[in-house]
Amino acid sequence: MVEKKVIDLLVSGGQATAGPPLGPALGPLGVNVVAIVNKINELTKDYSGMKVPVKVTVDPETKEFEVSVGTPTTAALIVSELKIEKGSATPNTQKVGDLTLEQIVRIAKIKRPKLLAKTIKAAVKEVLGSCVSIGVTVEGKDPKELQREIDEGKYDEIFSKSEG
Repeated sequence: MVEKKVIDLLVSGGQATAGPPLGPALGPLGVNVVAIVNKINELTKDYSGMKVPVKVTVDPETKEFEVSVGTPTTAALIVSELKIEKGSATPNTQKVGDLTLEQIVRIAKIKRPKLLAKTIKAAVKEVLGSCVSIGVTVEGKDPKELQREIDEGKYDEIFSKSEG
C-alpha cells in the first residue's frame, strides 16, 4: 500500500492555475493537474480575492485525488467584507473601514468551527480582536469599545438570536 501524498497550499479563491505552486507540487505525482485545479476553483469560488488554505490528497497508485478547503483567515474575511485590498499598515491611527455588528456576527459564524470560542458571543469578540489589528471600526466605534459593551450584555438580544 503506497502512502497517500498530502499537499497543503494557499491559493487565491477561484483563481488557482496549473502554474506554481500547484503544477510543480502535483506534476511529479502523475495526476491530472487541470482536473485538480478546476476542482479547487470550483470549491473556492465563493472566496474570490481571498487566500484560502487547500489540502490536496493524492493516491500515487490510482491517481485519485481529494480536495478539501479550509476557511480563509479572519482578517481575510474582514477585508473581503469591506471590499478593500488589505488591512491598515498603522491600525492605531489609520482606519480602513467600518463594519456593522451583523457583518461581524456573519464572519464569526463562518469562522466559528475553527475558533476556540464556545459561544457565538465569544466568537464575535475574537473577530473584533482581528478588527483592532487591521484598523477596522465597527458601528463607527473602536472594536475594543464594542467588546466592552458585549461584556456588559448590551447586545445579548442579537446573540440569543444568532446562537440557534
